[in-house]
Amino acid sequence: MAPNARLDHRNPLVFDTHELGRRPGALQRLTREIDAPKDLGIQGVIGVPEGAPVELELRLESVMEGVLVTGTARAQAKGECVRCLEPLELALEADFQEMFSYPDADDRGRAKAEPADDAEEDEDRLFIEDGLFDLEPVLRDAVVLALPMQPVCQDDCLGLCSECGARLTDDPDHHHDAVDIRWAALQGLAGSLEDGEKDEMSGADAEAGVDEKQEK
Repeated sequence: MAPNARLDHRNPLVFDTHELGRRPGALQRLTREIDAPKDLGIQGVIGVPEGAPVELELRLESVMEGVLVTGTARAQAKGECVRCLEPLELALEADFQEMFSYPDADDRGRAKAEPADDAEEDEDRLFIEDGLFDLEPVLRDAVVLALPMQPVCQDDCLGLCSECGARLTDDPDHHHDAVDIRWAALQGLAGSLEDGEKDEMSGADAEAGVDEKQEK
């Protein structure tokens, strides 16, 4: 990503590298707890809720062309089981490593690329601006890679009954008697006939009662 708008040092995901002083080999270790930004995770599947605490451990190493950032993010992710749709929560630990380049670095020791290739490469690079770098894009990528694409509440979750939606893990013996669809219409017809017969019998009983009263 090429340099663009000026970074805000008040942003908790913006870090200052001035202490390293552009001295190759200089190291700095940082820990910071931040509030999770919006949409941190796999949207609609699982992620870290906005505002939830995220613990960051960082190692900043100064090199010739920039600052190599190695770190780990820890948080609690929340989502929904893809099998039974029950809410779930899991401990997230996302590791990452990224080079943040100085805008004036010439990547010493690397052959100059063609202008078009160099411009395309800059699209994927992250830069230090006025001694600051923004960790948010790196954090987002790391969290997505660390989260499961198909989260489940437990490895052996049985999911839901396809007929009534009951959670099968709560009742492993749950089942429905299978009905051959070829007989389903006949069963419905038989039920209608039975209801008709009952109505006829009720009508006959009523007539018999009237006749008995008339005879008396």
